[in-house]
Amino acid sequence: MIRGVSHITFIVHDLDKTAHFLKTIFDAEEIYDSGDRPFSLTKEKFFLINGLWIAIMEGNPLPEKTYNHVAFAIDDHEFEQYKSKISHLGVEMKTPRNRVNGEGRSHGNIRKQVRTLSALKFR
Repeated sequence: MIRGVSHITFIVHDLDKTAHFLKTIFDAEEIYDSGDRPFSLTKEKFFLINGLWIAIMEGNPLPEKTYNHVAFAIDDHEFEQYKSKISHLGVEMKTPRNRVNGEGRSHGNIRKQVRTLSALKFR
């Protein structure tokens, strides 16, 4: 039986910039840095965020026209704080889109009601 998600891996253009983002926004704990001796295909770093293993690997991101994204749930009282942190880091915030019933409303890349941060571009 599947117990949950083991880890998530992102291919990113700038390893250090993405690491800074993860540490600043999520208080991620860096647990591995391959440096110039990659264990896998390329340089990589591993993080723990609330018990979830996140790996970032250096490489060419997918083409611009994709809908790949990750949505992060946040508490309502933290909404403006995270919006400000993300904006301060210069992360692109997507324009709102229509939502289906029950999904919540969108404000840029940040969904109101459900309070989810989504469609962040790690470049």
